[in-house]
Amino acid sequence: MYSSIVRDSEYKARLLAFVQDEYGVEINSISPARRGFYGETWKIGAGNAYYFLKLIYSDEYKAAYERSFPIISHLCGCGIDFIGDILKTKSGKLSTRFDSASVGIFNWVEGENIQTDGTKIIEYQMLAKIYKQPYDGLDILREDFSSGYSDELWERWRTLENGQIRFLLEKNRAKIERRAKRLSLFSKLCRGDMTGFVITHGDAGGNFFTGGGRYYIFDWDGVTLAPPERDAWAACGYEWARDAFRGALSENGIDRALRPERLAYYCYRFFFFYLNSFIAAGTHAGKVEEFIDSWIDVSFRWADSLRAE
Repeated sequence: MYSSIVRDSEYKARLLAFVQDEYGVEINSISPARRGFYGETWKIGAGNAYYFLKLIYSDEYKAAYERSFPIISHLCGCGIDFIGDILKTKSGKLSTRFDSASVGIFNWVEGENIQTDGTKIIEYQMLAKIYKQPYDGLDILREDFSSGYSDELWERWRTLENGQIRFLLEKNRAKIERRAKRLSLFSKLCRGDMTGFVITHGDAGGNFFTGGGRYYIFDWDGVTLAPPERDAWAACGYEWARDAFRGALSENGIDRALRPERLAYYCYRFFFFYLNSFIAAGTHAGKVEEFIDSWIDVSFRWADSLRAE
């Protein structure tokens, strides 16, 4: 899903004038970029070059977006060349503000987001290269294995005005309550060991792009210091995927086994994270129902089979 914000010509003219003044580039074209769920995104042209412009207006996501720029810059400085190059402002800043929005510009990559069994293996190899990079001195969120996203859903549910969404939640109350209980159990289990953390993406598959014969992982807004399981959980219901992830770690000199309790925690945690996000964004009831009924069913069946002890 992508942002569906519509802007008039006056807004676009102001935005382009701002970019030209702040970044020192002469913009000659602008068009919506069908990339990103939380932000407003544009493809802008400057001569023969194109850039990806992303604005975040939501106070809920601005801080995370702005924190991601120094981390991306750090990783690029470490030789990681598949996460997007940042265009700096004339004064050398990595990001800036337009109206009340946080603004960042990256070099445009012509490509598409794809996910197959084959791209998963490539994705895991790329992530393993990220895991090897140092992170001392970075302002980066650290995993706390909280179960707070289920609490957030109960509060959102209590005050929800959308009748169709309320009906869907009530219809699926037993499933939601069961997953909330499982999240709480695995949250407590995982908090017993807070070691083995690395720089993780959180939604690499949803931001895996291919273009020009190369592969990229974009959108590092959710970057967090966490165990690799945070990136491995989505396909954890498949033995081949667990083997491929372990293989990518081993091939990159990371001697570590995937821990089932952490994979399960992230299954349940991200279920509530995305459900909250869809409801907050006013996502159509049909999409919410599809998400609740069938989202990553294989991984949930695997997680449901584990004992939380």
